Amino acid sequence: MSAPEESPRPQDEQPSQEAEQPSPTTTRVVIAEDEALIRLDLKEMLEEEGYAVVGEAGDGETAVKLAEELTPDLVILDVKMPVLDGISAAERIVGGKLAPVLMLTAFSQRELVERARDAGAMAYLVKPFSKSDLVPAIEMAVSRFQELRALEAEVADLTQRLETRKLVDRAKSVLQTKYGLSEPAAFRWIQKTSMDRRMSMQAVAQAVIEEVAEG
Repeated sequence: MSAPEESPRPQDEQPSQEAEQPSPTTTRVVIAEDEALIRLDLKEMLEEEGYAVVGEAGDGETAVKLAEELTPDLVILDVKMPVLDGISAAERIVGGKLAPVLMLTAFSQRELVERARDAGAMAYLVKPFSKSDLVPAIEMAVSRFQELRALEAEVADLTQRLETRKLVDRAKSVLQTKYGLSEPAAFRWIQKTSMDRRMSMQAVAQAVIEEVAEG
């Protein structure tokens, strides 16, 4: 089935990496890391990139309380922390729809990544990491969280929402391959086109996939 006449055609409306890039100065971050030196380094990296660190914690329980009180744009959690570990804290923060979560994990803890994803973490970083690793991971976590919220708002039925997300993921992959977009930029294009055309994101994603299949 071909895309309808009014459907978006990416070759006519080429997505741009520069479109609607979020400003880091508007991103308020809570960081939770039980090692004080790592926490200090992380805070410096974030502030150098224009992010505002609005709260710091040395354990997961305090991180959850800060997320509830400060409603940040992002929470960065270390996997292993006292009182409440990062995975349990992520479950509570994401379950309460408080903020997206970026997990920090040591290389030897990579087997915990799947558990972190199941807990709702949107992205993760393996320590040690550099500033060049940090910024893309933040954008990924924030973008994926926004994507989930957008799909929740558009599709009430859970089963249909999962199907829509699969379709959107396929369309993002097409846009990434064809236009060299990042994953967040590809989703922003789908979301903006959906609003501009007054179409569902599912319809936009389907049109993108069909347009490539026809080509």
